[in-house]
Amino acid sequence: MTKIAPSILSADFLRLGDQVQEVLDAGADILHLDVMDGHFVPNITIGPLVVKAIKKLTLAANVPLDVHLMVKNPDHLIPHFAQAGADMLTVHVEACKHLHRTIQQIRQLGMKPGVSLNPATPLGVLEEMLPFIDLVLIMSVNPGFGGQSYIPTSTAKIERLRWLLDKQRLSNVELEVDGGIKSDNAAMIAAAGASVLVVGTGIFNDNASIISNFQKLRQVLSSSS
Repeated sequence: MTKIAPSILSADFLRLGDQVQEVLDAGADILHLDVMDGHFVPNITIGPLVVKAIKKLTLAANVPLDVHLMVKNPDHLIPHFAQAGADMLTVHVEACKHLHRTIQQIRQLGMKPGVSLNPATPLGVLEEMLPFIDLVLIMSVNPGFGGQSYIPTSTAKIERLRWLLDKQRLSNVELEVDGGIKSDNAAMIAAAGASVLVVGTGIFNDNASIISNFQKLRQVLSSSS
C-alpha cells in the first residue's frame, strides 16, 4: 500500500500544532518536514527547534518524522536534526561533496538516510549509492516552494528508479515522490512505482477539511491498488 506523507510546508503555521495533529489523526503514515536555508533553494523555512516540538506529536502517534534538508551544507546540520528527533533524514545529492560519508554520518546518528534528486539531476549519479540508503526522494517540482504543478517527465524517472531498485533487489528502499501531487494524479504516480507520496497543498488547502482531503487521497490510492 502506498504511504501518504503530509508535508507541513503547506500547513497554516499559525495553527501548526493543531494541523499536524489533524493529519496524524487522519492516518498519516509519515510526516514530512522541509528544511530550507535560502541558499540551496530560494526560501527559508524551519529549523531543529520546530522539528523537536513536532516530534512530541509524532512520537505519541507512532508516526515516523521524515526531515528533508534542502540546504547548501547539510553535513554540519545533521547532528542537530538527529538531536531534534528526526527518524529519517534526506539530503540532496547536488549539495553533498562526499555523499557516502554523509550517508554514513546519518546512519551512525541513528536515523534512516535518504537522498533526493532535483528534476534536472539524472538517476545515474545515485546508482552506486542505492545499497547504502533507505529512501530515494524524487523531486517532481523544482524545490523551494509549495503549490507547484507536477512535472510530467517525472513519471518516467520514477519508473526507471523502480526498475533500478528491483534490479538490485532493494525492495526495502522507499521510493518517495514530492511535488504537485493531488488526488487526480496520485494513482498514476503510485502505479509508476512510488511507495511514498509527499503531499502538501493536496491536503492543506481551504477547499475542504484536512481529513476530507486526506481520505480522498487514501480512497484514490486504495481503489487503484
